[in-house]
This record gives sequence, C-alpha cells and structure tokens, in this order.
Amino acid sequence: MINVLAIDDSLTIREMVREVLSSAGFTVTTANDGADGVSVFEQDQYDAVITDINMPRMDGFGVIEHIRGGAVNTRVPILVLTTESGPALKERARKAGATGWIVKPFEDEGLINVIRRVTGAR
Repeated sequence: MINVLAIDDSLTIREMVREVLSSAGFTVTTANDGADGVSVFEQDQYDAVITDINMPRMDGFGVIEHIRGGAVNTRVPILVLTTESGPALKERARKAGATGWIVKPFEDEGLINVIRRVTGAR
C-alpha cells in the first residue's frame, strides 16, 4: 500500500487529492499547512509527499528543506502541487530537493500516474 502525505492550506484541494488518490488505491493523509505537514511527516513512513508552495506558518519550500534536512525518510519523493508556474520558483523547488512540479488544476489520471511513477507502484 502506497502511503501519501498531501499538504495544502486549501481544504478543497486536500479533499480532491485524497479522493483521487484513494480511488486509485493509495492511502492518503492530509495536513493543512507546512508546519502541520512536517509534524505529521515525522509520525509515519510516507512513500510520497505532495505540498503546496503558498501556505501560512511554513511554505512549501520550508517543507521540502525540512524533510531533506531531517533525520528520517530524507529521500522520499516530494511533488509540488501549486498554481504557480514560474521558472524561478520551479528552480528554487528543485534546488531545495523537490522531485517534481504539478500545476493546479491537475488532471486526476496525471496525478495518479505521477505518484505511481515516483513511488514505483503499479
């Protein structure tokens, strides 16, 4: 079972991600901002993390840096899911350690396929 952590300050996006990925057989845990997300991340073993960039308390860059600089599961695939699409932001996310970038609104099958690809799931 693939375990995914989805971090987004939008309840609508969190629920959409949960619905789409759950319907494909993934287990999905959600967190409502970056600070909550890193706290939740440290409590379980995740196969992939999806994070927004613009969030209160800790943004997505902080999430990526915290996970990559942490003590556990530092190589987990991290996907950025955001409305932003500027090359400078993508480069900053890549340098922080993001695995990929998905622009909202996302296609259901596209999100499922990306999670399968980065986790090696079939």
